[in-house]
Amino acid sequence: MVKKKATDCESCVNFVYDEDYEEYTCLVNLDEDEYYRLTNQSNYVCPYYRLDDEYGVVRKQN
Repeated sequence: MVKKKATDCESCVNFVYDEDYEEYTCLVNLDEDEYYRLTNQSNYVCPYYRLDDEYGVVRKQN
């Protein structure tokens, strides 16, 4: 199993499809410095990253 990096937006709960723009966008309003670090630093870990784990709710119900 490959572990996802905390900068892998595709697996983040904040990365959603925007029907108006017809593309995926981040719900978090990053400031310029955070956005620069996210896009240009390979070791940067997004502080807003949350794994989009749709089965997490089911596990909690057991």
